[in-house]
Amino acid sequence: MLNTITAPITTRVRSGPMLMHPARITDIKEEAYAIATYSLALEDEAMREGYHFRPGQFNMMYVPGIGEVPISISSDPGDQSCLGQTIRFAGNVTRAMSRLHVGDVVGVRGPYGSTWPWRRIKGDDICIVTGGIGLAPLRPIIYDIIRHRDDFGRVFLLYGARTPGDMLYTDEFDAWEEAGIQVRMTVDRADESWKGHVGVVPMLFYYLRLDHKKTTVLTCGPEIMLHFVIYEALARRIPKERIYVSMERNMKCGVGFCGHCQLGPSFVCKDGPVYAYTAIEPFFAVEDF
Repeated sequence: MLNTITAPITTRVRSGPMLMHPARITDIKEEAYAIATYSLALEDEAMREGYHFRPGQFNMMYVPGIGEVPISISSDPGDQSCLGQTIRFAGNVTRAMSRLHVGDVVGVRGPYGSTWPWRRIKGDDICIVTGGIGLAPLRPIIYDIIRHRDDFGRVFLLYGARTPGDMLYTDEFDAWEEAGIQVRMTVDRADESWKGHVGVVPMLFYYLRLDHKKTTVLTCGPEIMLHFVIYEALARRIPKERIYVSMERNMKCGVGFCGHCQLGPSFVCKDGPVYAYTAIEPFFAVEDF
């Protein structure tokens, strides 16, 4: 069993982008196969009270002796007493995290990165398009939109997964719909219980009538999906400057020092992960950009 941190993080210095802070796991919720949401509480009370994040940002999470990994923050930005990180167990660090339990301690530093353009999208119709675990970094902006629902027009969530069992946060969908979010779902492979759409996420655009003059698209997911989401949005005359993309890259430092996540002239950890499509458009035509 991988237990709590063997060399406890005891620093109380409250500044510096590379400082790691201990956070205790207060809850673990299984979301889907090999995906769980970890609720964390920073051990230092002053740090906990001063911690704030905005939708779209991420933390670096650390397991001693194993390493650290960037994880999108998936909790409600209006309730920062509890920090939520939805983790897919796919590498050495995240698999080590899968062996942790409530009460164990991990290291956290952040938040890092750019955010979804809150002020820019107020008053717009919002079309959120995502697949799989890509819903995690969009979940905080959904919470904020619901909290300020009167500030927006129509809001759509187009969400897809490989199978019905791979979908995240399904126990919240009814509440989101009651709050005025129109949730449309699709899967690649249906089972006998599935009554919804079957197919790729971008095909859900065909079931909408969007006003291109006032619609903003927010999208996150596998890069192949992003290509087709952008294609469908542009085909509906949604302006390029109204399309925002959250990118994934192999981030190591979180602050633009190491260069692992370079995307053209920018660094995803510092200049992203949320970009206006106009900022990264030249790279979408490059294979394996």
